[in-house]
Amino acid sequence: MKITGYRTLTTVQEWGRPVGDANGIFADGITSVPIIQVETDEGITGTGFGSHVQVETIFAAIEGEDPRSVTALYDRMLRRTFKAGHGGAVFSTIGAFDTALWDIKAKAVGEPLWRLLGGRDRVVPAYASGLDIGLNDDELVATYQTYADHGLLAAKLKGGLDVERDRQRLTLVQDVLRQAGGGPRPGLMLDANESWNRKQAVRHISELERTLDLVWVEEPVRRWDVDGLATVGHGIRASVATGENLTGLEQFRPLLVAGAVDIVQASASCGVTHFLRVAATAHAHDLPVSPIGNISVALTHAATSIPNHLVTELQDLQPPVGVTVDRRIEHGALVLGDSAGIGVQVDENVISTRGHQPNAQQTVGPHVRPPRAGLRLLTAADGHQS
Repeated sequence: MKITGYRTLTTVQEWGRPVGDANGIFADGITSVPIIQVETDEGITGTGFGSHVQVETIFAAIEGEDPRSVTALYDRMLRRTFKAGHGGAVFSTIGAFDTALWDIKAKAVGEPLWRLLGGRDRVVPAYASGLDIGLNDDELVATYQTYADHGLLAAKLKGGLDVERDRQRLTLVQDVLRQAGGGPRPGLMLDANESWNRKQAVRHISELERTLDLVWVEEPVRRWDVDGLATVGHGIRASVATGENLTGLEQFRPLLVAGAVDIVQASASCGVTHFLRVAATAHAHDLPVSPIGNISVALTHAATSIPNHLVTELQDLQPPVGVTVDRRIEHGALVLGDSAGIGVQVDENVISTRGHQPNAQQTVGPHVRPPRAGLRLLTAADGHQS
């Protein structure tokens, strides 16, 4: 079997509500979902989700190769970016190709990826993650009630701008989860998206912990701040989670060696091979791992095969427009199906006739770091900071 070509396309996720975090909000609730499809001379096509940045350069590393040599081809893609580096969006492009190759490899033997990778149980525990900082109280409760109706009894909220507002929002969701059967202390997490400095993080979380029990705080400071993450971890009861924006084992290693992370995360857009390597490295340090991202179907498959999977993030309950996924949500878990590969089907006709795509030149939103992030002194009543 040989790799003969690739195609790129972009669909959208329609959230039906504003989505965002401490850095910004997409008010229209529409976000881009880039897709890469890899073609072979045997008619098997693999699908991956991730960036299209430097797609031609990355594809040159695998063109004409046997797609079943996935891990070797992953390293070839990394080597192709040797001088400029494989950070940022380029790493997501590599991850999209990598996922597509794993999809092909599993399809070639007619098995779902979870079974090919050695998984035994197709049921993967999940938690709700609503990207919810732009919601008012009623919208917040309604959103997490929908998650709870699907059996999800742990939730991660976005926050970090106002400690009392965070307390109020976390308490509202806690009440929803309790009433749904989550017990007196349902799982609550808070994601600050790198919006604090280290002492702000300790003060903010310590204040919340006077009345709330948090499982973890996510990305309290910058992703590469080893000393800062360790300082936060030593100053609070909650675990520190990070890793979704790290690109390559070389960025994880200093955090693990320093004991600066308690929950090791990996982004779905970074690919299956990366996730498996991160999981093995974390396991060597006796740490759990948690996949992150809305289109995390491939990592859900991979999570079945590792010994240290903790829980997988579940954002939107529906897949992107024009995409179907062979999995269901049942009793708070993702239940994978028996379709060969990652169980994804892409309907290009539906995608092409959508008629509206997000503005590629968006200048506000979660992807843009505010100029005063980590430098704010006071919190105003409306949640903005100075």
